[in-house]
Amino acid sequence: MKNENKILACVDQSHFADCVADCAAWASRRLNAPLEFLHVINRHPELGSGEDHSGTIGIDAQENLLNRLSSEDEARTKQARELGRVFLNRLRQRAVASGANQVDVRQRHGELEETLAEQEDGLRLLVMGRRGMAAETTKRDLGRNVENVVRALHKPILTVTDDFKEPKRVMIAFDGGAVTRRGVEMVANSPLFQGLPIHLLMSGKKSSDSSKQLDWAKVTLETAGFEITASLIPGDAETIIARTMKDQAIDMLVMGAFGHSPLRSLLFGSKTADLLRSSTLPTLLLR
Repeated sequence: MKNENKILACVDQSHFADCVADCAAWASRRLNAPLEFLHVINRHPELGSGEDHSGTIGIDAQENLLNRLSSEDEARTKQARELGRVFLNRLRQRAVASGANQVDVRQRHGELEETLAEQEDGLRLLVMGRRGMAAETTKRDLGRNVENVVRALHKPILTVTDDFKEPKRVMIAFDGGAVTRRGVEMVANSPLFQGLPIHLLMSGKKSSDSSKQLDWAKVTLETAGFEITASLIPGDAETIIARTMKDQAIDMLVMGAFGHSPLRSLLFGSKTADLLRSSTLPTLLLR
């Protein structure tokens, strides 16, 4: 599907894929945009026969072994493609049944970040799970690919958890910075949240122009026809955002993502990652 307006749903063969499909179908309906499911098969899957070939010797043994391993790899690749095809067709049917527009599927071999970077020019919104196949066994609360993908792309990314329900109340975590200001303008000019009440929250360290920045965001959204509740609550942003989401019965969060370098995040942690771990709500990440 070559369309500069498409929604791309990145899925793997875990039970989280159904949640991604439901969320992507909702976004497709709201944006009246075509939807494409993408399944990336790793070039080097950690699969093998389990046999020990270290003692293989003899005339032509090396060549025969290489030929055999090549055939086994080809067979595994063919099986992975077929399983992926069945998997993607099921998700396409699920999305169509939910009213998604113009649903297509794509299966690629490669690395996830590289493949998504190739798709970025034609992308309006990426939808992906915060966890994937690895979480089925490791119970990780945040998939290893999430931060890497968010840092690699410069398009909005909607991340979902185990269950997806159509949002009724949305909250924007606004900090007055360039990213969240662009986010406010994006929300104002997009049909994604039209008709839904929005809670505009500014937290963290209060500055001399915090009230002015919050007023700008409120007026921008109200001018676009949104029902806005705005609040300015100084203090630890993660704690205040989590408490407000609970108190206001928020269904979806919009926030800036990974403002610091990967090295700083490694040394001091990431507020984005902490919020994604602690929250079960679908979250639209802005870059």
